Amino acid sequence: MRKVIAAINMSLDGFCDHTLMLPDDEIHQHYTDLLRESDTILYGRITYQLMEYWRAFLTTSSGNKSSDEFAQVMNSIPKIVFSRTLKNLDWDSARLASRNIVEELTVLKELPGGDILVGSPSLIVALTKSGLIDEYQICIHPVIAGSGLPLFNNLSKKIRLKYLKTKNFGGGATILYYEPIRQ
Repeated sequence: MRKVIAAINMSLDGFCDHTLMLPDDEIHQHYTDLLRESDTILYGRITYQLMEYWRAFLTTSSGNKSSDEFAQVMNSIPKIVFSRTLKNLDWDSARLASRNIVEELTVLKELPGGDILVGSPSLIVALTKSGLIDEYQICIHPVIAGSGLPLFNNLSKKIRLKYLKTKNFGGGATILYYEPIRQ
C-alpha cells in the first residue's frame, strides 16, 4: 500500500512560511528527489498558489540548475488541491479534489502507485487527526520566525512518534523523520 508522507518546511520556532526559508541547492535536490520518488502531492489552496511560483521557470531559466530541475519535477507530479474557493485550475498536472481529504486519500491509497505527499499545514493536521499519516518529514530551517502559522495547530490529543532518522544539510537545515506509533 502507498505511504502517506507529510513533508513540510518550518522555522526553528515551529512556524510554516516558505517565504522565510532560504533553500539552497542541496535542499532543492532533496525535494526534487522526493517528488520523483512519489507520484502524487496534496495541497491546500494557499500552498498550491505558492507553488505556482515554479511554473515561471518552465519557460525561462531561474539561472540556478537545481531550481530549474525542481521546477520541472514540480510541474510533472500530479497535484490534488483542496479548496472551497477555487473553481478551476489551469496547471495541467493539477486537479481540484472532488471529495473531502479523508475520502480522497482513502481512495488514493487503494490505487497502485508511489508514495503520496502532503505539503500543506491544514491537510497535515486533518490527516494527523484522522490517523492517516504514515511518515512525517519535517525540515527545520535555521530561522526564528517569531510568529506565523504553527504546523500542528488545533490538535487536541498527544500523538506519539517513533524516530526514524535525521538528515542534515550544509546550510544548517535538518529533516527529522518520524512515524506515528499506532495504539
